[in-house]
Amino acid sequence: MRNTLVSVVATILVPGGAVLLVPYWILQATGGPASPQVGFLEVVSVALALAGAGMVVWVSVTFVAKGGGTPVPIDPPKNFVAEGLYRFVRNPMYLGALLILFAESIFFRCAWILLYAGVLWLALHSFTVLLEEPQLEQRFGGIYLDYRMRTPRWIPRRPRS
Repeated sequence: MRNTLVSVVATILVPGGAVLLVPYWILQATGGPASPQVGFLEVVSVALALAGAGMVVWVSVTFVAKGGGTPVPIDPPKNFVAEGLYRFVRNPMYLGALLILFAESIFFRCAWILLYAGVLWLALHSFTVLLEEPQLEQRFGGIYLDYRMRTPRWIPRRPRS
């Protein structure tokens, strides 16, 4: 129960803040959102945002159900998780959050949100390469190295056998 509560709070605060609060501030600082239109791009952007949100929630649930931990670095999963979305890409939660930001940049026609998404991706990439991946290699050894060899970091693809 504790892991579930920590995961829910962490998912709301961290990715939620990054994809809702910061874009809100960006829109306020740049004169507010463009007048909403309802057209093809808006429909596509809402679909992308829902897909991204689904990815974030799915990963949080997987961390609790299969990993025995949370998305919070101080209480990470105790078991190695390489199923669900992790079969296709090594960082599905980050990818889901970035997908939401991309969708928001389209919906609000705001290049500043797109720029923020790029800066956030660079920060996440650096964190992943410099801290997260070495820590996973230390914790899980060969199973993680094998997973890393067959699963892409950012661009999803079908799993290799």
